[in-house]
Amino acid sequence: MNDKFKIARYIKDFIIILDDYLVNYPKKYFELRNRLVNDSYELLELVYLANYMDNLDRKNIQIKSLMKINIIDFYIEESYKKRIISEKQSIKLSNNLLIINKMIYKWVQDEKC
Repeated sequence: MNDKFKIARYIKDFIIILDDYLVNYPKKYFELRNRLVNDSYELLELVYLANYMDNLDRKNIQIKSLMKINIIDFYIEESYKKRIISEKQSIKLSNNLLIINKMIYKWVQDEKC
């Protein structure tokens, strides 16, 4: 995992942490779990896609990435409300998402200059 693209590295770390927390996810909430995992991987795909695009085309993908972060955060919140993950786990995941969100937002802001 020697990735020089810091945003991607943080997302990969988030996915690894998330996988550890979702091992004992109840079958009853299987769809919520799948969405959480799939959207996390889609976030990584969007960030890599934006990285390889021209500056003019990149902004839409970056905005989609920010939107995906908000959706993932909602899934984490729902998992906590349903007592699937603990408060400590929820806070850790949300804090990691906040860091990723700030990095992508700063990336968008830097390209406006």
